[in-house]
Amino acid sequence: MEKKDAYVQKLKAKMDEWSAQIDELKAKADQAEADAQIAYKEKIEDLRKKQKEAEARLKELQTAGKGAWEDFKAGVEGAMEKLGEAVRSASARFKR
Repeated sequence: MEKKDAYVQKLKAKMDEWSAQIDELKAKADQAEADAQIAYKEKIEDLRKKQKEAEARLKELQTAGKGAWEDFKAGVEGAMEKLGEAVRSASARFKR
């Protein structure tokens, strides 16, 4: 069970990091000019959707039984990968 707990903690830490980055992007979007603000806010909405999906998958993993958690691992990793990629992409776009 320790392996599962360590894995969940690692994922939670990454989620917290990405959440902070999304909050920073939102702050930048709030400061942008009106035209850019619309595009930024749409991107942030997309990030929040991906974040909620990853959080839901993580919750499934946390509540999975001793032997079943490995089955949920691929779904969680996929959702985390999508979120991470989206955050990196948005960060690069907002820096322009």
